[in-house]
Amino acid sequence: MVHQQDRTYTDETIVLAGNPNVGKSVVFGALTDTYAAVSNFPGTTVEILEDSYRGGMLIDSPGVYGVSNLSTEEQVTRDVLLRADKVIDVIDATHLERDLFFTLQLIDMGLPLVIFVNMMDEAAARGVKIDFDLMSDLLGVPIFFGSAQNKEGIDELEEGIGTARPGIVMNSLKDRFAVLAGSGGEATQAQMCLAFEGDVEIAEKAGLAAATEADAQENIYIERRDRVNDIVGHIMTTTTKGANWQTKLSAAMMHPITGIPMMLALFVFIWVIIGQGVGVVVVNFLEKGLMNRYWVPLVQHLFTSVGLGASSLPYQFLAGEFGIFTMVPSYIFGVILPLVAAFYLLLSLLEDSGYLPRIAVLTDKLLSFFGLNGRAIIPLILGFGCVTMGTLTTRVLTSKRERMIATALMAIAVPCSAQIAAIAAMMGRTPIIYSAIFVVFLLMVFGAVGTALNKMMPGESTDLLIDLPPLRIPQTINVLKKTSHKVYGFLAEIIKFFAAGSLIITFLQVTGILGWIIGAASPLVVGWMGLPAKAATAFVMGFIRRDFAAAGFFSMNLTNGQLLVAMSTITLFVPCIASAVVILKERGVLYFLTLFITTTTLAFGLGGVMMHILTAVGL
Repeated sequence: MVHQQDRTYTDETIVLAGNPNVGKSVVFGALTDTYAAVSNFPGTTVEILEDSYRGGMLIDSPGVYGVSNLSTEEQVTRDVLLRADKVIDVIDATHLERDLFFTLQLIDMGLPLVIFVNMMDEAAARGVKIDFDLMSDLLGVPIFFGSAQNKEGIDELEEGIGTARPGIVMNSLKDRFAVLAGSGGEATQAQMCLAFEGDVEIAEKAGLAAATEADAQENIYIERRDRVNDIVGHIMTTTTKGANWQTKLSAAMMHPITGIPMMLALFVFIWVIIGQGVGVVVVNFLEKGLMNRYWVPLVQHLFTSVGLGASSLPYQFLAGEFGIFTMVPSYIFGVILPLVAAFYLLLSLLEDSGYLPRIAVLTDKLLSFFGLNGRAIIPLILGFGCVTMGTLTTRVLTSKRERMIATALMAIAVPCSAQIAAIAAMMGRTPIIYSAIFVVFLLMVFGAVGTALNKMMPGESTDLLIDLPPLRIPQTINVLKKTSHKVYGFLAEIIKFFAAGSLIITFLQVTGILGWIIGAASPLVVGWMGLPAKAATAFVMGFIRRDFAAAGFFSMNLTNGQLLVAMSTITLFVPCIASAVVILKERGVLYFLTLFITTTTLAFGLGGVMMHILTAVGL
């Protein structure tokens, strides 16, 4: 323990550093007991807090996740740290896996450091226990802890600032530093560390351009992340003893024995609500009761009343079977809108409650069989909303390999919400066994494709690193805002594709091309798959939008078995043109062409196999 007389540090600059939302500003206020001066860092609009402190200066740097010169905030934090005499690193006790990564970067920079582990009251409520002695030994720096909000641990931190010292640097960086030092360079350890991580500005200033080799950044990132995982695995334990009910429920959600039944029950609930409730009752009322009974006849009557006969081109394009003013509004407002709204409402409830990231933890081990980690559940679930959105969200995955696998799985075996709308509305009318077969079939295809991709593609899945927000009761306003925003964005996107699809299909119909396609596809669609020849029309529509294809089966009088085959084939079929454009942009031409050929082959191949099996067993 440092005595009171050691607590005056003349002309020293002490910097508070840490990730966003770890409580740095609260610690700053607790240390200074004054209203701090707020100013812009020179040459930027980034605000920093600073105040005189024991003859020197205390600075609250911007909250960042690293200092690799990627953003203005990171550059400011980097520059502040480079002139610091001592650094107080503030860590959130409930997010050690996240915050320690930045801590190790500070240590690798050779900065004199003390760590204040904040929010210990929240950690205790969640059943989190930390071995601070072992943590100090593993990092090589003094550790203090408490709750800045309640001023717990602040006195101990003040007394211990004078004990700040450099920590234990990663082995690979020690070797790199030694090579540079041996070459006679005068760069500081902090400059060398930043250069190796790709900070070109610092590298050029320090004459270390040669240090920024291409592989250094990735290797350093991987080693630092592995070290964080190892440290956290040794110092942190969780228990439900004495924890609040949210912590106990959270633990149950992530334990396989209790979590899997809870997740399956949730999925069944969602299927019942969307498939049976909204998909049957609401859709029947809107699509059949309102749109087909009132809207379509009204539109057609208006066109005929102005002298446009049913055989005229304007009538066929605008009010015919696939007309812009007949079919498009009927499907969008009668079928798609209620089911998409229901899906996004349920998804927003899951997000706002904090359950979604817990599903990620629960599914982490399972997804590792497919070369993914639990974080991939987020784009996969979003893919159920829109494959286009899910594909874009794969950017959250760590490696290119994981992004490629997740994109393929979504394109092949994950139906989007609008497609689910049509599938749910139709499958909801069949006996439950057909819906069960459909779900089992998709799961089998998902597992087979994922396993095959994992074995075919070199590399391994990365470890799961994800924040777990506290469980809470969803806020009505938040849920409604999220739902309305997503539904509006979705409808704004699909209307133009439905309109384009309507025009294309009508063009193919009036020119006779559609009849030729139907005839050419007849041996495959009729002979192999056992579907009506008209089903080729729906498959052609599928590339415009996947849900457009599923909706195309509405007017066909299909048996339960035919409906199952049709819905299974459409789900495996090529993604819609919007998703195709995004996949092409994100993954490249070769990946897209391979995916296109694979999905088409799987869809029609397995569709025919399913029909023959159903026929053989009498279904």
